[in-house]
Amino acid sequence: MRAAVVREHGEIDNILVEDNFPEPEVEPGWVKVAVKATSLNYHDIFSRRGMPGIRLPLPLIIGSDIAGEVVELGDGCEGVAVGDRVLIDPINLQRGMIGERWNGGRAEYCVADARQIVPIPDGVSFEVAASIPLAYATAHRMMVTRGQVSGDDTVLVMGASGGVGTASVLLAKRVGATVISCASSQAKLDRLTEIGSDHGINYVEQDMREAAWDLVGKPRITGEGGVDLLVNCTGGGTWVDSTRCMSKGGRLVTCGATAGFEDQIDIRYVWTYEQTLLGSNGWHRSDIEAMLQYAAEGSLTPVIDKILPLDEVHEAERLMESREIFGKIVLTP
Repeated sequence: MRAAVVREHGEIDNILVEDNFPEPEVEPGWVKVAVKATSLNYHDIFSRRGMPGIRLPLPLIIGSDIAGEVVELGDGCEGVAVGDRVLIDPINLQRGMIGERWNGGRAEYCVADARQIVPIPDGVSFEVAASIPLAYATAHRMMVTRGQVSGDDTVLVMGASGGVGTASVLLAKRVGATVISCASSQAKLDRLTEIGSDHGINYVEQDMREAAWDLVGKPRITGEGGVDLLVNCTGGGTWVDSTRCMSKGGRLVTCGATAGFEDQIDIRYVWTYEQTLLGSNGWHRSDIEAMLQYAAEGSLTPVIDKILPLDEVHEAERLMESREIFGKIVLTP
């Protein structure tokens, strides 16, 4: 089968598009899926480069967000049939994550445990479904399950133009919140305005904290000023300014740290303003199902920047690595 294969960790050129990679075989309780779409995540870049202290099996077909059609069943499969349109929940509790612990979606076929299979509702495309798990379901758990975003909130989203960032903006707007988006260019801020963002901060040209104060006021112990919910999946030295933007009783939510996990925090703000710091780790099956339902009913559709063929996997990773995208990139094997 045709597949994009990493045989050695390294740069983008280490991804090899091969025509005769062996097709996966099903085992009892597992299914074989003809891949129709797989979306990129920054985690894919870490897998290709290699992660300190984590050994990945090589050769490896990366790609964890996978939608397709069931073409073969192993013995003992229940609740799934050949021909079903399906999304794969990337996590298998016994084996880890598809596209990291075993071969994933950048190929014509892949296999998964039948218990990972999630039906795709009618009217939801393979490309939209494949955009959901790692970015949108993660954002749903962070924003809705953990952060309990509401229409009364003013929400500031850092890194708002990426996959999780755009998902966070859309989830906040879905419930009627006021959204302040942070991005690195006016072009990205314009796109964020198009999907509903109320205000924008260009953090390259503006100091984020001062710009936020200009928009919502400096936080006061009496309760005025600041944002109610601050999304910081950036890290990298941004937590001090983040807490200084938050209102009395404000919540900070995080599901990662793309710019670095070592940070500082001025804990005087945490106790003085009675702030809450909330971590959110990935997603649950219910978060995937909720996002698929939103897409089916038309209340929230993932933002897809580009849909590219598998042959353009190198360009797709370049765009992701250089952050030249707005939303998701999808590959169609």
